[in-house]
Amino acid sequence: MAGSKSNYLENKLLDAVLGGPTFALPGTVYLALSTAAYNDAATGSSMTEVSATGTGYARVALANNATNWPAAANGVKQNGTAITFPLASGNWGTVYSFYICDAASGGNVLYGGDLASSRAVSTGDTASFGVGTITVTED
Repeated sequence: MAGSKSNYLENKLLDAVLGGPTFALPGTVYLALSTAAYNDAATGSSMTEVSATGTGYARVALANNATNWPAAANGVKQNGTAITFPLASGNWGTVYSFYICDAASGGNVLYGGDLASSRAVSTGDTASFGVGTITVTED
């Protein structure tokens, strides 16, 4: 599954590189799941995120370092560690996309993308991504 920058991050990087204020990189990023297609204009509050109410869902915190996100090659960045969400204690619905955000809730979307294939997450399931399965490009 390939992902790309959000509109928010595109603007921050353009400003940082060309005459605007610098952009402070987050020390931790958070992987979120959505029950709708990826929208690069979404915010951490407006995306259609899996409901946390009674389902055990929570964004997964990842240190923003070279272990979790090894060096990019040929314009591609992939996760360097497996990422596992909490056990679903209720139905999460069908997950269609992922978002990488700068906060545990709300906040800003940095990157995101649609899954290669949607997946229903039901009570007792554990959603996870293997090493190298989240791919982010500079499109």
